[in-house]
Amino acid sequence: MHYDLALPREARALPHNPLKAIVAPRPIGWISAMNRAGAVNLAPYSFFNAVADNMVAFSSTGRKDAMTFAEEGQEFVCSLATWDLRDGMNDSSAPLPRGTSEFAFAKLETAPSHKVHPPRVAASPAALECRWLQTVPLVPLEGGEAENFLVIGQVVSIYIDPRYVVDGMVDTAAMHPIMRGGYFDYFHVTADTRFQMRRPKGAGEFTGS
Repeated sequence: MHYDLALPREARALPHNPLKAIVAPRPIGWISAMNRAGAVNLAPYSFFNAVADNMVAFSSTGRKDAMTFAEEGQEFVCSLATWDLRDGMNDSSAPLPRGTSEFAFAKLETAPSHKVHPPRVAASPAALECRWLQTVPLVPLEGGEAENFLVIGQVVSIYIDPRYVVDGMVDTAAMHPIMRGGYFDYFHVTADTRFQMRRPKGAGEFTGS
């Protein structure tokens, strides 16, 4: 089977774009941002990831509040979405009238950040405090106006609940993060799904035949 994105939607081999089900599971960037007037927005983004050891990025379809607030305030925070917070994370994605607090709607408490103005989700076991670097319009091959925008931030401070630090290392599985799949699917990270692999030796150290 070949799913051709160049075809009209009704002529494609599947009723839904499979990209989100293939590029999965994906981390969820639970973004809080504050505009110049002090209003706070909270929203989850599944097109999110670390792009360097001190930078993260999320992609917004359309100029939504998380992006515009991050640009105005020059800061944003990524709180970790977890199994225990799954309903609050989902509720914070609801389309609300401008000015309505997603924190209040989702019954989530805020906690002050250390180096930036937007608050983090208080119950989340980890959060990345970021300074906005740039927004990159993702112009499609055929040209025209961009519909998607990549928001890049530099991490300046990291909050970690000390319960999840073991021997100087963060126990990711113990925090039970959730990740996004395709359609309505999510994935739940636990210790049962964890495995380790060591990086192989370089060619100069290779001793096999």
